[in-house]
Amino acid sequence: QLQLVQSGGGLVQPGESLTLSCTASGLTLELDYYQIGWFRQAPGTEREGVACASKNDDNTYLTDSVKGRFTVSKDYAKNMVYLHMSSLKPEDTAIYYCAVEEEDIALFSLCDPDEYDYWGQGTQVTVSS
Repeated sequence: QLQLVQSGGGLVQPGESLTLSCTASGLTLELDYYQIGWFRQAPGTEREGVACASKNDDNTYLTDSVKGRFTVSKDYAKNMVYLHMSSLKPEDTAIYYCAVEEEDIALFSLCDPDEYDYWGQGTQVTVSS
């Protein structure tokens, strides 16, 4: 059974950096054979795609508000995916989720949360002075 366990998160001040981790277990294939997504949901809003990558990282997507500030990396040996966040802003405050999907996702839907079947438990990120 594929499972994702997240770690990281917490309270940071504006301008600071934070890295979220997502450890995958139960994978039947190497990490590159999965689409990877990081999503977030603030109170009263829908879950939005923040950073998503197609299989083999052939295509990546970053929502406009995080471009130049957020990046995604992988540790293939540990089956871990990271979301590196810098220059954090109060509007980045949300619960962040990692997700993976083995079935092919159309590129225009790469960051559509409805396309992903496997989700981490979520972790709170609060940016406040």
